Amino acid sequence: MKKYLLSEDDMPTQWYNILPDLPKPLLPPLHPVTHEPITAADLQPLLPDEVIAQEFSPQRWIDIPDEVRDVYRIWRPSPLYRADRLEKALDTPAKIYFKYEAVSPAGSHKPNTAVPQVFYNARQGVRRVTTETGAGQWGSALSFAGSLFGVEVTVYMVKASFQQKPHRRSLMETWGGEVFASPSTRTQAGRDILARDPGSPGSLGIAISEAVEDALAHDDTKFALGSAMNHVVLHQTVIGLEAKRQLEMAGDYPDVVIGCVGGGSNYSGLTFPFLADTLTGARSGTRFVAAEPAACPTLTRGRYAYDYPDTAGLGPLLHMKTMGHGFMPPPIHAGGLRFHGDAPTLCLLHDEGLVEAVAYNQNEVFTEAVRFARAEGFVMAPESSHALRGAVAEALAAKEAGEARTILFGFSGHGHFDMGAFDSFLAGRLEDYEVPQDQVDASLAELPKIPARTV
Repeated sequence: MKKYLLSEDDMPTQWYNILPDLPKPLLPPLHPVTHEPITAADLQPLLPDEVIAQEFSPQRWIDIPDEVRDVYRIWRPSPLYRADRLEKALDTPAKIYFKYEAVSPAGSHKPNTAVPQVFYNARQGVRRVTTETGAGQWGSALSFAGSLFGVEVTVYMVKASFQQKPHRRSLMETWGGEVFASPSTRTQAGRDILARDPGSPGSLGIAISEAVEDALAHDDTKFALGSAMNHVVLHQTVIGLEAKRQLEMAGDYPDVVIGCVGGGSNYSGLTFPFLADTLTGARSGTRFVAAEPAACPTLTRGRYAYDYPDTAGLGPLLHMKTMGHGFMPPPIHAGGLRFHGDAPTLCLLHDEGLVEAVAYNQNEVFTEAVRFARAEGFVMAPESSHALRGAVAEALAAKEAGEARTILFGFSGHGHFDMGAFDSFLAGRLEDYEVPQDQVDASLAELPKIPARTV
């Protein structure tokens, strides 16, 4: 079969929470001022109560509200495809599958968490939510969700992507979102950055600072985060839960699962339901590979330490692999992967050796995206193309070894708003960026000084 389809009745009724199955407990998030473990009360100015409860929940399974499942039905369950044409192009004995999240109205996996986050805010009577966005996929998803539940949405979009992808801004505005290039003059955090660097291309860390500052300044406003924190990862597990059932239909199970990593939500959403089998001993032998940009190599070159999720240091300190909250990634076209840190759950699993990490440059990623488009027909986002690059590497390794291998990768979003990037690649103008080690060292030298902690 080419594609494996579930019915709406087969859609998951619960999200999977990996916290109870981790090989060891996470270190707690810390208050940005006191550096003491953060409490639910500390998060109440920023997040709705039910999201806070999910952030700390010890329950393995958390029910998906009926109102959220009703919206999910617009595009879920999403299809699983067999990339047989790519297999032939690569002349590999490997079987390649991809989970296709681009069928959502926003064109990516992001509505999987945008919908429940906005729903919980609306149920609590919140009038407006603020957020950051890199390439615009998250901002689009939140604007879409806001339009369904009557919640206003304000988006701070990284300036490099704001300029590269104007139609993402148009999409957000079509759904009623208001969008500002970040750094902006609307917040003190933005004004401070512009005073130091008037030409700043922005970063996700800066955009988070602006969105958090905006939310804290208004009693009727909350903040919605697009990645990294536990509740975001939780909501995304619908991806992997569906993929497991679809692979059962195919009579298969992956030898390797691959996803792209910016903050870790898409990657974790696909892999964690499979990692559950490894962690509980139900399965063994599956490898998990995280593919990230060489221009922002958090897992491959970052430090495992406490750091702020935002440039201004307004958010809770997270124990994660980080390049430093002041790190300014080059303006690559995979704007959704330009985040200086990763989800603490993912970072713990990487540190424990359960997740591998690889880093790729822009040109090799776009090379594979074009080959995929010519073989399978789909044009994928630069972010997803990192996962594809990893999948091709695994397929070619299987060919070299002369062995069968089942590969699953995440197709997290389409590239229909990224054609300017493809123009640059096809014209030979796309740049690769190698981050100098002295820049990494300088950024890591500014990490907050937190005494060693135990759980």
